[in-house]
Amino acid sequence: MFNFRAFNNIAQDGLKILLNQKFKEVSKNPDAILLRSHNLSNEDFEENLLCIARAGAGINNIPIEDATKKGIVVFNTPGANANAVKELVICGMLLSSRGIIEGIEFAKNLDLEDAQDLNKAMEAQKKTFAGNELAGKTLGIIGLGSIGSMLAHAAHTLGMKLVGYDPYISIEGAWRLPREVEKAETMEALLQQADYVSLHVPLVEATKNLINKSNLKKFKKGARLINLSRGGIVNSNDVIAELENGNLGRFVTDFPTPKLIKRSVEINDVVLLPHLGASTKEAEINCAVMAANQMVNYLKDGTILNSVNFPRISLSRGTNHRLVIINHNEPGIISKITDSIAACNINIAEMTNKSRNEIAINLIDLECQASNQLIEQLRSVEHVMSVRSLDNR
Repeated sequence: MFNFRAFNNIAQDGLKILLNQKFKEVSKNPDAILLRSHNLSNEDFEENLLCIARAGAGINNIPIEDATKKGIVVFNTPGANANAVKELVICGMLLSSRGIIEGIEFAKNLDLEDAQDLNKAMEAQKKTFAGNELAGKTLGIIGLGSIGSMLAHAAHTLGMKLVGYDPYISIEGAWRLPREVEKAETMEALLQQADYVSLHVPLVEATKNLINKSNLKKFKKGARLINLSRGGIVNSNDVIAELENGNLGRFVTDFPTPKLIKRSVEINDVVLLPHLGASTKEAEINCAVMAANQMVNYLKDGTILNSVNFPRISLSRGTNHRLVIINHNEPGIISKITDSIAACNINIAEMTNKSRNEIAINLIDLECQASNQLIEQLRSVEHVMSVRSLDNR
């Protein structure tokens, strides 16, 4: 039986998966942590903790480096909220193009009882809110993962031209893209031709202030910038400066700041949303279910599919007796592990080893159950961080 601790309001669909697997919810020393936006600290890394699952894609609320040093696997749920974000990007493009917000405010303040007078007032002012259509315009997508690829498909359906930039795109990600996406060799090349620019990259050291004073000057005049990823990806002070000089047309963001709020009140070139990107019932359920399943698969079988600090690894069960061994990625460790198993007269049925940077993990199926002697011997091997014996009966 495994224990887990949940922070934040996790969708019941996810919690039910854990409870159906006989996992027990506890308040102290869990085997696993399931969370959304709660900020973890080293104090949360208690003795039994084996994994952390974030019901969402962003992981800046988890001290990843500290978790890795302790051999704790950190999962996220890329793609689980992709449709919710994709739909809001489309909404953001429309809000930045059609005078919708201004029109709503105007209509709400019409204080006329006579239908003819009301109609005349609307007809007289509606030109003020005229905008442009999305069809035929160019959408530049920076970051072509799950959200970026879904957005590309939707925008193509709307008749938009597509240009994408992602120097780290995976083979799987490339397969998801519609063939109509033009590949930009540099981000600047994308910015120069896009009428709309949508950002879909994680907030890491390399992407802090990704959009800044320097490359904002590369934007096509009047372009709209949409950021539903993370606030720190865009330097909002630099954006305000480009809005003021008229180079940038409009800025849509899910991450208000005091200066952006002031700007949005004074001038209608900033559209602010209160962190709504993944705020749909469906997205919350998808994220919770995906996170819970990843926890179950890792704790029961050692399988890792979407970890931000450990390699992807899986092995179909060859026997009922499995060892999960985490070690520092140093030469000669595998031979020491297999020698220890052989010394106990136990055969290995199947095994796999994967590494990522300084960490490695082994899934080893044995023909009989590992003895306490073997487990202790493996734990004593230099650079071995943890050993778990998982038996299916």
